[in-house]
Amino acid sequence: MKIGLYFGSFNPIHNGHLIVANYVLNETDIKKVWLVVSPLNPLKQEKSLLNEYHRLHLANLATENDDRIRASDIEFSLPRPSYTIDTLTYLAEKYPQHEFCIIMGADSFQNLPQWKNYEALIRDYDIYVYPRQGFNPDNKMGARMKIITAPLLQLSATYIRNCIAEHKSIRYMVPDAVIEEIEKGNYYRK
Repeated sequence: MKIGLYFGSFNPIHNGHLIVANYVLNETDIKKVWLVVSPLNPLKQEKSLLNEYHRLHLANLATENDDRIRASDIEFSLPRPSYTIDTLTYLAEKYPQHEFCIIMGADSFQNLPQWKNYEALIRDYDIYVYPRQGFNPDNKMGARMKIITAPLLQLSATYIRNCIAEHKSIRYMVPDAVIEEIEKGNYYRK
Protein backbone atom coordinates (compact mmCIF):
# COMPACT_ATOMS: atom_id res chain seq x y z
CA MET A 1 0.00 0.00 0.00
CA LYS A 2 1.23 3.49 -0.80
CA ILE A 3 1.38 5.61 2.36
CA GLY A 4 2.03 9.34 2.33
CA LEU A 5 4.04 10.59 5.27
CA TYR A 6 3.12 14.13 6.22
CA PHE A 7 5.79 15.24 8.70
CA GLY A 8 5.27 18.18 10.99
CA SER A 9 5.28 19.63 14.44
CA PHE A 10 1.48 19.95 14.27
CA ASN A 11 1.74 22.66 16.92
CA PRO A 12 -1.29 22.51 16.81
CA ILE A 13 -2.81 20.48 14.02
CA HIS A 14 -5.28 22.60 12.03
CA ASN A 15 -7.75 22.31 9.19
CA GLY A 16 -5.12 23.29 6.63
CA HIS A 17 -3.16 20.12 7.45
CA LEU A 18 -6.32 18.04 7.18
CA ILE A 19 -7.40 19.62 3.89
CA VAL A 20 -4.01 18.82 2.34
CA ALA A 21 -4.18 15.21 3.62
CA ASN A 22 -7.71 14.78 2.29
CA TYR A 23 -6.80 16.30 -1.08
CA VAL A 24 -3.83 13.94 -1.43
CA LEU A 25 -6.07 10.95 -0.69
CA ASN A 26 -8.71 12.10 -3.16
CA GLU A 27 -6.44 13.14 -6.03
CA THR A 28 -3.34 10.88 -5.98
CA ASP A 29 -2.52 7.18 -5.78
CA ILE A 30 -1.76 7.47 -2.04
CA LYS A 31 -4.11 5.22 -0.02
CA LYS A 32 -3.33 6.36 3.55
CA VAL A 33 -1.75 9.43 5.11
CA TRP A 34 0.24 9.21 8.33
CA LEU A 35 0.67 12.52 10.12
CA VAL A 36 4.15 12.02 11.58
CA VAL A 37 4.30 14.17 14.71
CA SER A 38 7.92 15.29 15.04
CA PRO A 39 8.98 15.60 18.67
CA LEU A 40 11.88 17.88 17.78
CA ASN A 41 12.42 19.33 14.33
CA PRO A 42 16.11 20.21 13.90
CA LEU A 43 15.14 23.39 12.04
CA LYS A 44 12.71 24.71 14.70
CA GLN A 45 12.99 26.08 18.21
CA GLU A 46 11.95 23.59 20.91
CA LYS A 47 10.77 26.26 23.36
CA SER A 48 7.69 27.08 21.26
CA LEU A 49 6.54 23.46 21.06
CA LEU A 50 3.71 22.02 23.09
CA ASN A 51 4.67 18.68 24.65
CA GLU A 52 4.88 16.03 21.92
CA TYR A 53 2.30 13.75 23.57
CA HIS A 54 -0.19 16.61 23.75
CA ARG A 55 0.40 17.40 20.06
CA LEU A 56 -0.04 13.71 19.19
CA HIS A 57 -3.27 13.59 21.21
CA LEU A 58 -4.61 16.66 19.35
CA ALA A 59 -3.71 15.04 16.00
CA ASN A 60 -5.48 11.84 17.07
CA LEU A 61 -8.58 13.83 18.02
CA ALA A 62 -8.53 15.61 14.65
CA THR A 63 -8.37 12.34 12.71
CA GLU A 64 -10.36 9.94 14.88
CA ASN A 65 -13.29 9.74 12.46
CA ASP A 66 -11.26 9.14 9.29
CA ASP A 67 -9.59 5.74 8.94
CA ARG A 68 -7.58 6.97 5.94
CA ILE A 69 -5.58 9.42 8.07
CA ARG A 70 -3.80 8.62 11.30
CA ALA A 71 -1.41 10.37 13.63
CA SER A 72 1.91 8.60 14.10
CA ASP A 73 4.32 8.73 17.03
CA ILE A 74 7.00 6.78 15.15
CA GLU A 75 9.62 9.48 15.75
CA PHE A 76 9.06 9.48 19.52
CA SER A 77 11.19 6.34 19.87
CA LEU A 78 13.90 7.38 17.40
CA PRO A 79 17.01 9.46 18.20
CA ARG A 80 16.54 13.21 18.43
CA PRO A 81 16.43 15.52 16.70
CA SER A 82 14.23 13.80 14.14
CA TYR A 83 15.65 13.41 10.65
CA THR A 84 13.26 12.41 7.87
CA ILE A 85 15.74 10.06 6.20
CA ASP A 86 16.24 8.13 9.46
CA THR A 87 12.49 7.79 9.95
CA LEU A 88 12.01 6.58 6.38
CA THR A 89 14.80 4.02 6.76
CA TYR A 90 13.22 2.74 9.97
CA LEU A 91 9.73 2.55 8.43
CA ALA A 92 11.00 0.75 5.32
CA GLU A 93 12.57 -1.92 7.55
CA LYS A 94 9.56 -2.21 9.86
CA TYR A 95 6.90 -2.19 7.11
CA PRO A 96 8.51 -3.66 3.97
CA GLN A 97 5.05 -4.38 2.53
CA HIS A 98 4.32 -0.65 2.17
CA GLU A 99 5.62 1.98 -0.20
CA PHE A 100 6.29 5.27 1.56
CA CYS A 101 6.36 8.72 0.04
CA ILE A 102 6.59 12.24 1.44
CA ILE A 103 4.04 15.05 1.46
CA MET A 104 5.39 18.56 2.00
CA GLY A 105 4.78 22.19 1.29
CA ALA A 106 6.68 24.10 -1.37
CA ASP A 107 8.48 26.00 1.40
CA SER A 108 9.89 22.77 2.88
CA PHE A 109 10.77 21.44 -0.57
CA GLN A 110 12.83 24.55 -1.21
CA ASN A 111 14.77 23.86 2.02
CA LEU A 112 15.53 20.20 1.24
CA PRO A 113 19.26 20.82 0.61
CA GLN A 114 19.52 21.71 4.33
CA TRP A 115 18.17 18.28 5.36
CA LYS A 116 20.31 15.34 6.44
CA ASN A 117 21.07 13.04 3.47
CA TYR A 118 18.63 14.91 1.26
CA GLU A 119 20.25 13.30 -1.78
CA ALA A 120 18.86 9.91 -0.67
CA LEU A 121 15.42 11.45 -0.09
CA ILE A 122 15.16 12.93 -3.56
CA ARG A 123 16.59 9.78 -5.17
CA ASP A 124 14.58 7.11 -3.34
CA TYR A 125 11.19 8.64 -2.51
CA ASP A 126 8.31 10.28 -4.35
CA ILE A 127 7.74 13.75 -2.93
CA TYR A 128 4.27 15.26 -3.27
CA VAL A 129 4.56 19.05 -3.03
CA TYR A 130 1.62 21.31 -2.29
CA PRO A 131 1.56 25.09 -2.84
CA ARG A 132 2.59 27.66 -0.25
CA GLN A 133 2.28 31.37 -0.97
CA GLY A 134 5.57 32.95 -1.95
CA PHE A 135 7.25 29.65 -2.83
CA ASN A 136 7.55 28.31 -6.35
CA PRO A 137 8.91 24.78 -6.22
CA ASP A 138 11.49 24.32 -8.94
CA ASN A 139 13.06 20.92 -9.23
CA LYS A 140 16.69 21.80 -9.88
CA MET A 141 17.64 18.98 -7.51
CA GLY A 142 16.09 16.34 -9.75
CA ALA A 143 13.75 15.02 -7.06
CA ARG A 144 10.98 12.55 -7.76
CA MET A 145 8.61 15.48 -7.24
CA LYS A 146 4.91 15.54 -7.99
CA ILE A 147 3.17 18.90 -7.73
CA ILE A 148 -0.32 18.68 -6.27
CA THR A 149 -2.77 21.52 -6.53
CA ALA A 150 -4.19 21.28 -3.03
CA PRO A 151 -6.12 24.39 -1.94
CA LEU A 152 -3.87 27.21 -0.83
CA LEU A 153 -4.86 28.39 2.64
CA GLN A 154 -3.33 31.25 4.58
CA LEU A 155 -3.51 29.37 7.85
CA SER A 156 -0.57 28.66 10.11
CA ALA A 157 -0.06 27.06 13.49
CA THR A 158 1.81 30.22 14.55
CA TYR A 159 -1.25 32.34 13.81
CA ILE A 160 -3.47 29.91 15.71
CA ARG A 161 -1.13 29.91 18.73
CA ASN A 162 -1.13 33.73 18.69
CA CYS A 163 -4.94 33.81 18.57
CA ILE A 164 -5.11 31.47 21.56
CA ALA A 165 -2.60 33.55 23.52
CA GLU A 166 -4.65 36.67 22.78
CA HIS A 167 -7.94 34.94 23.71
CA LYS A 168 -9.27 35.18 20.15
CA SER A 169 -11.45 32.55 18.52
CA ILE A 170 -9.87 29.70 16.56
CA ARG A 171 -13.22 28.31 15.48
CA TYR A 172 -13.25 27.00 11.90
CA MET A 173 -9.43 26.88 11.91
CA VAL A 174 -9.09 23.65 13.88
CA PRO A 175 -11.52 20.77 14.45
CA ASP A 176 -13.97 21.30 17.33
CA ALA A 177 -12.53 18.36 19.30
CA VAL A 178 -9.09 19.99 19.12
CA ILE A 179 -10.48 23.34 20.31
CA GLU A 180 -12.11 21.63 23.29
CA GLU A 181 -8.87 19.87 24.24
CA ILE A 182 -6.79 23.04 23.84
CA GLU A 183 -9.22 24.90 26.13
CA LYS A 184 -9.37 22.04 28.64
CA GLY A 185 -5.58 21.76 28.78
CA ASN A 186 -5.08 25.53 28.73
CA TYR A 187 -2.55 25.06 25.91
CA TYR A 188 -0.73 27.93 24.22
CA ARG A 189 -1.73 30.51 26.79
CA LYS A 190 0.94 33.03 27.71
